[in-house]
Amino acid sequence: MRKEDLETVIGLEVHVELSTESKAFCRCSTAFGAEPNTQVCPVCLGLPGALPVLNKRVLEYAIKTGLALNCSIASQSKFDRKNYFYPDLPKAYQISQFDQPIAYDGYVDITVDGQARRIGVKRVHMEEDAGKLIHTGDDIATATSSLVDLNRAGVPLIEIVTEPDIRSPEEARLYLTKLKTIIQYLGVSDCKMEEGSLRCDANLSVRPRGSSKLGTKSEIKNMNSFRAVFRGLSFEEERQKEAFLAGEEIVQETRHWDESRGITVGMRSKEEAQDYRYFPDPDLPPLAIDPTWVEDIRADLPELPDVRVARFIKEYGLPDYDAEVLTTSQRVADFYDDCVRLHADPKAVSNWIMSEVLRLLNAEGKELEETPLTPEHVTKVLKLMDEGVISGRIAKDVFEETFHTGRDPEEIVKERGLVQISDEDELGRIVAEVLEANPNVVEDYRNGKDKALGYLIGQVMKATRGKANPQMVNRLFKEKL
Repeated sequence: MRKEDLETVIGLEVHVELSTESKAFCRCSTAFGAEPNTQVCPVCLGLPGALPVLNKRVLEYAIKTGLALNCSIASQSKFDRKNYFYPDLPKAYQISQFDQPIAYDGYVDITVDGQARRIGVKRVHMEEDAGKLIHTGDDIATATSSLVDLNRAGVPLIEIVTEPDIRSPEEARLYLTKLKTIIQYLGVSDCKMEEGSLRCDANLSVRPRGSSKLGTKSEIKNMNSFRAVFRGLSFEEERQKEAFLAGEEIVQETRHWDESRGITVGMRSKEEAQDYRYFPDPDLPPLAIDPTWVEDIRADLPELPDVRVARFIKEYGLPDYDAEVLTTSQRVADFYDDCVRLHADPKAVSNWIMSEVLRLLNAEGKELEETPLTPEHVTKVLKLMDEGVISGRIAKDVFEETFHTGRDPEEIVKERGLVQISDEDELGRIVAEVLEANPNVVEDYRNGKDKALGYLIGQVMKATRGKANPQMVNRLFKEKL
């Protein structure tokens, strides 16, 4: 048997921190970055006699997420105590959901190498977060001591659990990207992995291709970026395949992703559900979900990514690729819609946003809302190009200044004297001078070297500081040659 004869099976558990102002079962703030242990109270500290009360917004956000993931919403649900001991869990149990999650049997569609793949969503359930351990040393595996910050204890989470439908690290990355986009469209979380708002654990096993029996799984933790998820799963996939082919026993365990070494490291044996001794939380009454409220939430859902992709293709005539790129971020998709209302060429707007707006955002490491850029800025630059006032090269320079300063593109063009030269007599004179100064290049062109023309045009652009009308220069050269 070869590695190619083995199939990888992956299931993901994604914890999403909800963007509520207060915690799941008390009024403590959820603001990120406060001094350690300053956003706590008897409830989230687990002091005797303190009683939890459910934050209704948490339930609303959980239902909204379930609907967006094509789930059924439970008419009856309840909270359970998940019992385990860990230093950052002050009550020695976590309020979670076990056998009656708020949402179940959903799916997320992704595209892999041009093929549609449906990833089943087994369940979406609500729970509270634990505190945060700050380890001395480089990582948890080598730490000699840890500090506990309970500000995060009680912060509301939803856990989204997939079916074991994912077949490669790349599919896992695509699923997470799609899931993050959906959640951000809903506005229920900012999904900032660097702040712990979105965390992912993965279960991976291998089996002979064609087999329906699941192999022994490992759970991989500490993957705090999509890149880390891909790398961690890729390593674990290779490790398990090699062990399987060598006849070694694969043990069920929790493994830690070591980013610096690029490997997974065994931490402890993997717990099963019965190890947590779940039982219904006696301090929280069962939930009876009003179907009318669920339908109100459904009616209030935003236009989700897949629907928006289809609309961009149908309404604006965009290629599939453009529509996918533009809808990856809701803010970018809204921005594109606003630009098209001001400019009649949807494809030209799409090209500019993908080539210039996204390039500058990536270079600066910023989100669109963190810049002074407006749809009017983009469409004014496109208009200046359409009217021949500025060349494409100058347009990029003007736009970059607008991107950073928020200044009006027309003012920049006037102030810097960047109006495109479209006077045929003036350009004809410059073209003649370039031809006279470069007889060898002219001869190369006449001998069939087409690249020589690009050099000649470049000399004209250099002489005019990029202000020459490139189409006119190209025509004049071809006429004279």
